[in-house]
Amino acid sequence: MTTQFHKYQGAGNDFILIDQRMDNLKNIDNNLVKQLCDRRFGIGGDGLMLLQSHADFDFEMVYYNADGNLGSMCGNGGRCIVAFAKHLGIIDSEANFLAVDGPHYAKISAEGNWVDLQMINVNEVTQDGNAYVLNTGSPHYVKEVTNLKELDVFNAGKAIRNNETYQVKGINVNFVENKGDHLFVRTFERGVEYETFACGTGVTAVALARAKHLQQTGHIETAIEVLGGHINVKFDYDGQEFTNIFLCGPAVKVFEGTI
Repeated sequence: MTTQFHKYQGAGNDFILIDQRMDNLKNIDNNLVKQLCDRRFGIGGDGLMLLQSHADFDFEMVYYNADGNLGSMCGNGGRCIVAFAKHLGIIDSEANFLAVDGPHYAKISAEGNWVDLQMINVNEVTQDGNAYVLNTGSPHYVKEVTNLKELDVFNAGKAIRNNETYQVKGINVNFVENKGDHLFVRTFERGVEYETFACGTGVTAVALARAKHLQQTGHIETAIEVLGGHINVKFDYDGQEFTNIFLCGPAVKVFEGTI
């Protein structure tokens, strides 16, 4: 069987996308997803996304982690699948789609390579020592550090992700350094079980956690640097709930092919 795929990246977070409206990829299982995402024996990617039809939305997003398991919400993936939907002619400048954590709205540039994606509201932020823990569609641990460029993110993140508190369900681990006019973030992602070049729900969690820590309220915009580029997070915070959260960044087609 031959299946057409497209490869997209959002700030270096890369994904395999398949138009599944006609059931193009059959017999999807854990091993097939792992094979496709393998960077030596497959296409390579941090995850696999299927764009499916839905009666009440422009489309439905189904996301698999690189380990082959169904994943929670992926913010950079959400931006990429919106760009993919524009490429397919499903949407023009706006999208309303369904993901695992519920409905999402997005706006896309006329060129189709920049997407502002609305994330779910967040009303619970807890602490684990001096770190913050919150769910922005996926669960995240946020810890501020210094000299982040030199940090061994793989081993430090792996240790937290697999400690007694988080081992069973897993958690994404974000390390953040304040650079003055922006935040620098590096993330160890569960499901990939490695550091990725960017994590959309992760940088969203970082921006919200910092506002919580600084007790900022009102409309807030945060510029964030990741290994794969730059992302902006915009939101409103009234001291109790984070609303109107938008993850804004690139969504770029890399190549397409058949496998």
